[in-house]
Amino acid sequence: MDVTTLAVALIGVGGTLGGTLGGALLSQRVTREQNRRADRERAEDRHDRAQEARRDLYARLNTTARAYRVAARDAVDAAERGESVEPAVLDAAKEAWAEQYSLAQMALPKDVHQIASTLNRALGVGYSVVKQLPSGPDQAEAYDRAKEWFSGPLSDGVYLLRVTLRHDLGVEVQPGFAHTRPQMLSALDSERRSLERLLA
Repeated sequence: MDVTTLAVALIGVGGTLGGTLGGALLSQRVTREQNRRADRERAEDRHDRAQEARRDLYARLNTTARAYRVAARDAVDAAERGESVEPAVLDAAKEAWAEQYSLAQMALPKDVHQIASTLNRALGVGYSVVKQLPSGPDQAEAYDRAKEWFSGPLSDGVYLLRVTLRHDLGVEVQPGFAHTRPQMLSALDSERRSLERLLA
């Protein structure tokens, strides 16, 4: 066997081994890249599903808060006109809010939970306002106070919740909202405490 034949044989074997090894390395690299891409897609899918669930929860929370305020305000208006007030409507709105609020407590970020919690207390005071409407001679002041509560502070509270939820979702980002939110929250809480003292 001459040197040339040996060299050709060695080159052939080396080329075969090198090609096999290179192919294996390339295959591993492609597999790793495919796995990384699949992991990214799964993470994006989980994020999208979580965002959709949060959007649905926020929509239900906003809807039930508005419905509760409107049902209480309508009960005040009906009672002032001397019409019979159907308590089932207000109680159903109260229960729907309580259910959504209970679910939301487990998922809300801290700042959003603070708003929802304060609004929950304010809505509860609104319910008490309706239940304590007088039937005696001092009606005018009580009805004025009730209407002011539902069209003023409580309406502002429901608005604050809606804007906070939209802000948290990134749907509506208002410049300076982080500074005005605590002021609005404090005002709602202060008005609620004042009304509670009057009711007591």
